[in-house]
Amino acid sequence: MTKSKSIILIHGNFVNQISWKNWKDYYEQKGYTVYTPANPGHDGIPSELRKQVHPDLTKTGFIDVVNNCIKLIETLPEKPLIIGHSMAGMAAMKLLELNKAVAAVSIDGAPPKNVFPPFATLKSVIPAFGFFTSKKYFMGSRDWYDKCFFNTLPERDRASAFDSIAVPESYKVSRELVLNSFSNIDFSKPHNPILFIGGESDAIFPSSLTTTLARKYKDRNSRVDLKIFQGKSHFICGEPGWEAVADYILDWYEKL
Repeated sequence: MTKSKSIILIHGNFVNQISWKNWKDYYEQKGYTVYTPANPGHDGIPSELRKQVHPDLTKTGFIDVVNNCIKLIETLPEKPLIIGHSMAGMAAMKLLELNKAVAAVSIDGAPPKNVFPPFATLKSVIPAFGFFTSKKYFMGSRDWYDKCFFNTLPERDRASAFDSIAVPESYKVSRELVLNSFSNIDFSKPHNPILFIGGESDAIFPSSLTTTLARKYKDRNSRVDLKIFQGKSHFICGEPGWEAVADYILDWYEKL
């Protein structure tokens, strides 16, 4: 296959493009052109967004996230390698299905509508759907981030991690993931290579779910790979040792 020198890193829910800064710098030093688009309604400095929500946030759904990436892809000279974390792991799956990626990576990825999530996932993310509140958007508490994102971080590092990445999130993104047929994946369709990465200590999308998603793909001529990192949480892309994950992905991609 022809390798692309373009990489798109898509951020998941509850964070924004700032969360990819280290990865962007790291991959650029290795000769890639790296794009870290903010999902609609998410652009800004996290501490400021927590005080003043982006005006477009509550209008943003999962379909907007995918279309935002397609718009970017259509300006590029070649199909990119797409890497998505969490909700954006599902966006990477969708963009691969739409033939917009030369290869895709889902890190701790959300399931599509046609794969029922485990109980641990429902318990963690039910508040992010906003079904039982009059609030206009979801803003995770420190305690929620500590339990769901930072559970493998030393206690002393959790406050600064929250301060640097936590942002408000649109209810519409999560709702469209579970309620809109756009969020189904056709697992029988031929596709370009995809790698699933899971954190063994992920408290939102357990590694068992990541394994289930990888095994759903049915086309025998399409490549699907899986790697579970021991001791890694949902904060796998930001916690100490993230370079090992970044290196594993690039090594997988360059050997395709």
